[in-house]
Amino acid sequence: MRFAARSDVGMVRVKNDDSAYVGRYLAVVADGMGGHAGGNVASASTVLDLVHLDRKDYDDGDAANQLADEIQTANTLLSELVNANPQLAGMGTTVTALLLNGNRLEFAHIGDSRAYRLKNDVFEQISVDHTFVQRLIDEGRLKPEEADVHPHKNVLMRVLGDVDASPELDLDSFEVAAGERWLLCSDGLNAVLGDELIERIVRETPDLRATVDTLVDLTLAGGSPDNVTIAVVEIAEATPEDLRTAALTTLPPAKEAAGEKGDDKPTGDQLPGSAIRADVIRQDLSSRPHMLVGSAALATETGQIPIVTQRTTERRAAMMLTHKAALDAELYDNDADAEEPASARKRWLIPAFLGLMALILVAVLWFGYAWTQTRYYVAEYEDNVAIFNGVSQTIGPVTLSHLDQTTDIPVSNLPEYQRARVESSLPATDLEHAQRIVEDLRGDLRAVACPPGNETPSPSPSPSASPSGSADPAAEPTSSPSPESSAQAAPGDAQGCRDESS
Repeated sequence: MRFAARSDVGMVRVKNDDSAYVGRYLAVVADGMGGHAGGNVASASTVLDLVHLDRKDYDDGDAANQLADEIQTANTLLSELVNANPQLAGMGTTVTALLLNGNRLEFAHIGDSRAYRLKNDVFEQISVDHTFVQRLIDEGRLKPEEADVHPHKNVLMRVLGDVDASPELDLDSFEVAAGERWLLCSDGLNAVLGDELIERIVRETPDLRATVDTLVDLTLAGGSPDNVTIAVVEIAEATPEDLRTAALTTLPPAKEAAGEKGDDKPTGDQLPGSAIRADVIRQDLSSRPHMLVGSAALATETGQIPIVTQRTTERRAAMMLTHKAALDAELYDNDADAEEPASARKRWLIPAFLGLMALILVAVLWFGYAWTQTRYYVAEYEDNVAIFNGVSQTIGPVTLSHLDQTTDIPVSNLPEYQRARVESSLPATDLEHAQRIVEDLRGDLRAVACPPGNETPSPSPSPSASPSGSADPAAEPTSSPSPESSAQAAPGDAQGCRDESS
């Protein structure tokens, strides 16, 4: 890719939250969230995290995967940066990027920065704005011409930042042809210039640098209420002349740019490790033709490059200097070791807690069952009155009582009221109490008598010789049944009996 780029703070803003990088194989534009703390930090950090992708000869399909993965990694680093520096909470950035690999151009996009393409004499917007008004347009609830005056036109639905651990990117892949042009820009351009004017300038201006300058100058002339950043690239057949004709930024030595002679210590408003990272990035940028503009350029020149930890610096250094985009699996070993005690505690804490709860439950159930075995009740067992140990309840398949004693008192011979009580069980506080209940039932049983008409007559003695010569029935006394014999009578023998009390 042949390229040109420019960024301007605009006519209203006091700082530039935009960043952009263009090289022979990579182009990135990032617009930090205006009005939020650290917008310039977010865009600069994201762009500088991606510059190591500016290389050729990716494996098939690897370029697209690495571009998407590195943008997601940049999002993770923003979250880490906020965790280390809470004053940056709420920062975010858009990203629109192109990565050239052979005859394919990989595209990644999130936010409202835009990508336009001029190919085969057709100029079109390739990106889709991730804004609230664009969603209304897609749903047919808003006309495109009404979007510019909508009160929520600047509300973003998707960005990189500390609000989403895995933001959704728009990804695509295009086959390229020599001569096609791409324009990447922050929304500061299309907020002032219409698509028709942008198209005319891209079509009619042969020189890329002149194209960028014209677009920025017209935006400033239109009032430029926001930062404006533009990168224009043209696909060309590579020639030996490219290294001499492509833009090349020469950066000052690291110590000079750090702000102090002979000292790489960060200045007062720098973040820890930024000077170290500035050295690494300067070394990488000086090895390739490129243009770096906006906050990313300022951060590199001053050494005030956002950094989270020393390990992050070392990782980015290794990736840029060796041109390896794959993450090192061992990079997080130190963090894993530091978190091991907490993880180990979690591993045994949960089983220990569950085990304790199980022991408490078993203890409660055991003591509850032991208490039930101190109780007694009187109930029916095989039609006889019996004493049971426990309580007359069950829990699932578990019966909370067992037979303790049986008696010879038929339940069917009891008065109706007492029979109903026995059938529903009579609770007792202890065994002695249960035995008293049984004796009371036996006393009720003695009160049951049979009417004379139902008595079975005693058999008469067989005739025998007597002095008088006749049998005397009265001479043989009849014995009435005792209560015990009545209690032992078969149930069938008592069917004709009645309760005298009734």
